[in-house]
Amino acid sequence: MFGICNLAIVPVRSEPSDRSEIVTQLLFGEHIEILERQNQWARIKIQFDDYVGWVDSKQYQVISEANYKQLSSEAIILNADLIDYITSTDNLLLPIPLGASLSFLNNSEINTSNFDFEGTKTSGIKPKSNLINTAFMYLNAPYLWGGKTPFGIDCSGFTQMVYKLNGYKIHRDASQQALEGEPLSFIEECEPGDLAFFDNEEGNITHVGIIMDNNYIIHASGKVRIDRLDHTGIYNPEINKHTHKLRVIKRII
Repeated sequence: MFGICNLAIVPVRSEPSDRSEIVTQLLFGEHIEILERQNQWARIKIQFDDYVGWVDSKQYQVISEANYKQLSSEAIILNADLIDYITSTDNLLLPIPLGASLSFLNNSEINTSNFDFEGTKTSGIKPKSNLINTAFMYLNAPYLWGGKTPFGIDCSGFTQMVYKLNGYKIHRDASQQALEGEPLSFIEECEPGDLAFFDNEEGNITHVGIIMDNNYIIHASGKVRIDRLDHTGIYNPEINKHTHKLRVIKRII
């Protein structure tokens, strides 16, 4: 079975329970493969990044395999504003966040609610220089484990969404993203838009941010914020200490 998210933001959980942690989110228009059903829950795989988790079966719309494959092969069209609205012929007004997918709206077999969108769209690959401008749109968004929107986002959700809005596909989690791209030996080699990864005391990658000019980094820690970056890691001037230990810098694009 296959489906599509027809709500603004849907939690994807680690286990089939409302009490289970949220590991990521489905945004409006993202399509999924349904791997199994368990009572009211469905174990799903998100087509964009192959991320697997559980969603409430009432929070998606079933679509055909043919429509799933068609959406998977078409260019991704996304909402380019912090928040906008989907309308329908029955006067429904549905708010959708930055990065929601609009690709299915011209497919009448899927768009059975006659959704329409008149806002700003983005599609295709943008210059790498545009990544920082996109990142600024999330500035001060509160940190939320598993989040992918300006209303709550985690560190790797932030980097994934910034890249996605510019036409690039990277994995969901920081540890997965750290396996992509080419490593750089020194901070001096990096360019705005490169990714910096940070590890914990056990050596596991637990954090990621987007490098800016002049040894600054934008990342989600408490909120999406801008801090200094040096060979040790991230330095927070508000508390006068390093908060994250640098592991590796990667050039993804």
